[in-house]
Parts: sequence; structure tokens; C-alpha cells
Amino acid sequence: MKHAALQIVDAFDPGADGLAAKSRSLVLDMLHHTAEPFARTQFTPGHITCTALVRHPADARVLFMYHHRLNRWLLPGGHVEKSDASLAAAAAREAEEETRVRLDQSIAPVLAGIDVHGIPPKRDEPFHLHHDLIWAFRALSDEIEITDEAPRVAWVEPADWDALGVAQSIRESIRRVI
Repeated sequence: MKHAALQIVDAFDPGADGLAAKSRSLVLDMLHHTAEPFARTQFTPGHITCTALVRHPADARVLFMYHHRLNRWLLPGGHVEKSDASLAAAAAREAEEETRVRLDQSIAPVLAGIDVHGIPPKRDEPFHLHHDLIWAFRALSDEIEITDEAPRVAWVEPADWDALGVAQSIRESIRRVI
């Protein structure tokens, strides 16, 4: 999967998005210089995670969840598991587990953004970086559910971004696909 990640990240064009360009460079550097970039126990320089940017099937809304530990609205996502067939599959699995959304399998996922960001320390984990690959999908329907990991879920339109504190990196990723 490391070779595939190198190809995917190398091919990503951040355009004029300076944050995505810097994140792309950091991810490429990590992939070239670390042995286990997907291991959730690799804290220096961090590890790759995958996020799902799920578009509503009928309009420009995007699926968000309220993250129970970070106490903020985010896209669903998480760590890459050994059983994931691909990086996009990791993002899809996380979205389905966290929000019960059903994804449209007839539309191929697209890498919509890259964002390297810090994760606060917890239990046995020090502060570390998530080298996040943001994958765009389309939902089959607007049906979503709350779960233990996502106590609140919502289809969010751009007019709500400020009120929810949506990060600039997520905004730019959404703009690339909508």
C-alpha cells in the first residue's frame, strides 16, 4: 500500500492551496523516510489517516459528524487497517462505521485533499501528526445515523461552515469536488 500511496499523493495537484501543497510535501517525505507510515503507533513523524468527504446525492451538502473526543464538527475518518483494500477503502469504511451512510459504488472515489494536522495526547499516545488523505465519495441516499463515535451527524451546506467552525483545509477539499 505504501507504493500506491506514493503514487496517489505524488499525483495530487493542490493548485493554489498552499496548505494542501505543504501537507502534500510532508506526506511524501514521511512516505519516503519511514518504515510504517500506516501504523497508528508511529508517532514520529506521525501516520497516515483517511477521511471521507461524502457528498449528498442531490445537492451541494456534505456529511459531517461531531467528533466526541475532539469536540468539533469534522468529516468522518480514521486510521488505515491492514484489512483495508486501499486508502480510499479505509475512508469509506470509516464513514460507513461512523455514520451508517451508504456510498454510491458506481462513482470512483477521488483524492480531494491532503491535510497534516496535530492530534492532542491521550492515554498512552503522545501528541502526534495525522497525515490525512481526504477522499471524495457520493452517498446513495441522505440516510445517516448517529453512532457511539458520532453522537451527531448532519448534511452541511456551505452557509453553515462558519457556525460549525469548518477548517480551511476541509473547505478547500470540498471546493475541489463540488
